[in-house]
Amino acid sequence: QHVIGRYGAEVLRLWVAGEDYREDIRISEEILKRLSEAYRRIRNTFKYILGNLNDFDPEKDAVAYEELEELDRLTLHRLTKLTGKVLSAYDDFEFHAIYHSVHNFCTVDLSAFYLDVLKDRLYTGGAGSKGRRAAQTTIYHVLDHLVRLTAPVLVFTTEEAWSFMPGRKEESVHLSSMPKVNERWLDEGLEKKWAELMTIKSEISKALEGARQAKIIGHPLDARVIIRPTEKNAELLAEEEGVLEEVLIVSKLTVAHGAEAAQAAFKFDSEEIPGLSISVEKASGGKCERCWHFSPQVGTHAVHPTLCGRCVEALG
Repeated sequence: QHVIGRYGAEVLRLWVAGEDYREDIRISEEILKRLSEAYRRIRNTFKYILGNLNDFDPEKDAVAYEELEELDRLTLHRLTKLTGKVLSAYDDFEFHAIYHSVHNFCTVDLSAFYLDVLKDRLYTGGAGSKGRRAAQTTIYHVLDHLVRLTAPVLVFTTEEAWSFMPGRKEESVHLSSMPKVNERWLDEGLEKKWAELMTIKSEISKALEGARQAKIIGHPLDARVIIRPTEKNAELLAEEEGVLEEVLIVSKLTVAHGAEAAQAAFKFDSEEIPGLSISVEKASGGKCERCWHFSPQVGTHAVHPTLCGRCVEALG
């Protein structure tokens, strides 16, 4: 009663589910505070996704899997693996694995990566543009799976989220079935490719932090990043130039060779990937007041002089 009065019934349920019953069961204020933060992370993930599905009708607006962007398909691949893991955990009475897997997915795969990168597409893309609809399709699937997977534990939270979901079939989440593992969404090749790209992203992030400390940039969107690749990753980086720019949330990213990189204001040679060199300089052009990217196109449009070309196009 004390715990419910202070933290709520859902945190108590999360504590019960999160403890490994094969070992001594522990409870303390510190454990409950940690679980309360974890609960807020999961709940806020639901809230954030619902907020961005406000104008989305899955019957009319959903984008086919084949037409989704690479980051969307990567997220669905990870969601499918999570679904399989959670369903197995229920079957095997490994309830603590359910809590840890879902919390890790919300924190690492969504909050710290996918949803952070997605903000640009969701907020600044044209309302009905394919890129934005692809993003909404993906987060709709993510929410649909997460709500149903966690319904036996977060009983009230999932019911509340379900009541706001577009396109729901059953009146209550507790009358719906568990999601099935969608084999079509599995793509191990994509996962492997992104494991390499994430290592490169990590090195570029170090270069951006170095440039920030050197006061060359303030925010990553102030930056133009120039990558001098190694022989091994040159082809991959050339293919994924645009995606890396989106993932790093920088104004410009270019895969170049020696001379151009050497002229930049800040240079970083990777120790993790020998031969990879990253340079950072202030992005050229003006700052778009809508998307905050720097672009030479800012000031060139008569009707919208404070916007970049991409935002002018989004506004139609």
